[in-house]
Amino acid sequence: MTDLRGKTIFITGSSRGIGREIAVRCARDGANVAITGKTAAAHAKLPGTIHTVADEVEQAGGKALAIQLDVRDEQAIQSAVAQAAERFGGIDVLVNNASAISLTPTLETPSKHLDLMWDVNMRATFLASQACIPHLKRARNPHILTLSPPLNLDAKWFAPHLAYTLSKYGMSLCTLGMAREFAADGETDRGIAVNCLWPRTTIATAAIEFNFPEAVLRASRKPAIMADAAHAILVRDSGTCSGNFFIDEEVLRETGVSDFEQYAVSPGTPLFSDLFLG
Repeated sequence: MTDLRGKTIFITGSSRGIGREIAVRCARDGANVAITGKTAAAHAKLPGTIHTVADEVEQAGGKALAIQLDVRDEQAIQSAVAQAAERFGGIDVLVNNASAISLTPTLETPSKHLDLMWDVNMRATFLASQACIPHLKRARNPHILTLSPPLNLDAKWFAPHLAYTLSKYGMSLCTLGMAREFAADGETDRGIAVNCLWPRTTIATAAIEFNFPEAVLRASRKPAIMADAAHAILVRDSGTCSGNFFIDEEVLRETGVSDFEQYAVSPGTPLFSDLFLG
């Protein structure tokens, strides 16, 4: 498969940032895109709503469905998935992009922040996957792509921000388990590809803008690199591409991309390595 024309892509947290960029990239192929997020009206500090992204998807050549969704609400997830499947006749791809971040050490992490990250990161990934899998089993080339880091049990990735790491690794563990559980093993007609994608560098999103110094934002890459890498994964054969922890730059190099300055926020500036890659 070379493109996503006619495929239905369900993306969590797609009103801005990487989720928005993936939505628009899929739309350029002529995909159907379910844009979900909490932001239905303009935010005072953050640009983008599910409706503005839906407009962008339509302008890019895709078909859009904007659904207001709080991924902490299990019933809302099930309803949103059912709505997307009914509108477009099924679901081919789930992108687990929604994420919450608080880079605080243990003694400075209140329970409400712990709960938020666990619910939006691991729990929502599990529940969105659970809701989509019955539809994905009927798709011709089904994929689940989760934006979370490769697993590494070195304590240096946990100590500075234990709660956040636990929640992101929980997303990665969902990939590890589901890739095996839903592989083509005779129990299903076809395997569901379940993979992770993570950036080599920091990505210029609101999370970086509000949690790091401005110099880090300038030393980041644009969300487009993650969208292009996601697209390259999602067009692969689901039967031969599962259980991987992909890095954006490596994926694109495999497709022949050599010019990465096009993705730089400030071309020529040394890049800031991502939090979990060092």
